[in-house]
Amino acid sequence: MLAGLIFATEDAEDRAGTLAETLPFGGLTLIEFQARLLIAAGATQIVLAVARMTPGLLGAISRIGRRGVTVDAVRTAAEAVETLHPLARVAVVADGVVTTGDTVALLAAERGDTLLVADDGDDRFERIGVSTAWAGLALIEVARIKDVAAMPHDYDFQSTLLRIVAQSGARQIRLPKSAESTHGIERDSQALARWGNAIVATLMARPVRWADRYATALPARLSLPPLLARGAPSWAFSLGAAVAGLGGLAAILSGWLAIGLVVLLAAMLLATIGHTLAWLRDEALPARLLAVAAPVMAAASLLAVGGATHSALGWALALGAVIAGGLVERIALAAWPHRWWSSLTAAPIVMLPFALFGYPLVALGAAGLYATATLAAAIETLIEKP
Repeated sequence: MLAGLIFATEDAEDRAGTLAETLPFGGLTLIEFQARLLIAAGATQIVLAVARMTPGLLGAISRIGRRGVTVDAVRTAAEAVETLHPLARVAVVADGVVTTGDTVALLAAERGDTLLVADDGDDRFERIGVSTAWAGLALIEVARIKDVAAMPHDYDFQSTLLRIVAQSGARQIRLPKSAESTHGIERDSQALARWGNAIVATLMARPVRWADRYATALPARLSLPPLLARGAPSWAFSLGAAVAGLGGLAAILSGWLAIGLVVLLAAMLLATIGHTLAWLRDEALPARLLAVAAPVMAAASLLAVGGATHSALGWALALGAVIAGGLVERIALAAWPHRWWSSLTAAPIVMLPFALFGYPLVALGAAGLYATATLAAAIETLIEKP
C-alpha cells in the first residue's frame, strides 16, 4: 500500500502565525492540493507531520478526509511509525512543495528508497551533495522513519529523515526538465497564489475536438485565475448557467433562434466554469451535475430549434441530430478523436450561421449531417484500431 507523509510545520513568510501549508492554492489550500496528488497516485492513508494545530489545518484535515482516505496528524517520528502500516511505501512531501501529478506519479512508480533530486540552484531545496539538492519528494520504507524515531527527540523530523534516507544509499532520480517550471518550494502567499493559478490551469482538461476545446474549455481556463483569486463560488455559475440556459431555450421557442443559440453558448460556458470550480473544491454533487450540463444544453438547443420549426420534418431532423450526437459522445473518446470531429457542444455553433439568416431546417440538417459524418469516422477508426 502507498501512504503519504506531508510535512506542515513552517509558517508562511508573509503571514505570521499561519502555516504555509494552509495558504490558498488553486481554490484549495496547499496541503489539500498535495494530498489530492498523493491520492491520485494511489495513497490510501495521509499522515501529516505537524508542529501545532491551527484552525486552518483542522479544516484542511476534515476536507481531505472526505476523499475516502485515512488522515492522521502526528508530531514525532515515533507517532508516525505507530500510525503507518509496517509494510507501507511512504511518499514524503516536504513542507511547502509545489508540484504536479505527473511528478508525484513518476516517484510513486519507483521501488525501494528513492529521492527526487535537482541541481543545487534553488536555496529552498535542502542540499544532499556537492551539487545536488533534494527536490522535496521521496519514496521510502517505514523502516527509515523508525530510524529517525530511535534518535534523540531534539531533531528536526524532516531534515533528519532526509539525511538518513540519503545516507542509506537511496536511489536518486532527477527532476525532469519539463517539470522544472511547475515544481518548487514556496511559502509566500502571493507567490503561492500565482503558482496555484498556473498549475491548476494545467490540470484542466484540454479536449481534442475543436468545439469543446475552444468554445468552452479555453475560455474557462483563461477566466479561472481571477475567479480563484476572488474566491468565486461554483453555485453562482451553476445558477447563471441554469438561468441563461432556460432563457436561451425560451428565446429559441419564441422565434429568436440566433439570440437563443448565443445565450445557450454562454450558458454552456458558465456550466463549464462552474464544473471546474466545483471539481477543484471537491464539491462532488455539483461537479457531477455540471459535468453533463453543457452537452445536455446543446442537445436541448437542437430539440428547441426543431420545435421552433413547427413541423414534423424539423422534429425528425432534431431527433436525428441528437441521436447521432449522443452516439458520437459515447464512441469518440474510445476512437482517438480528431480535432475536426463533431460533439454535442458543436451543435449550436454549427446552427448559428443558418439561424442568423432564418433557415432553421438547414441549421438542423447541417448539425445532423456533421454529427453523422463524425459518427461514421469514429466507427471506422474503431474498426481499424488494433
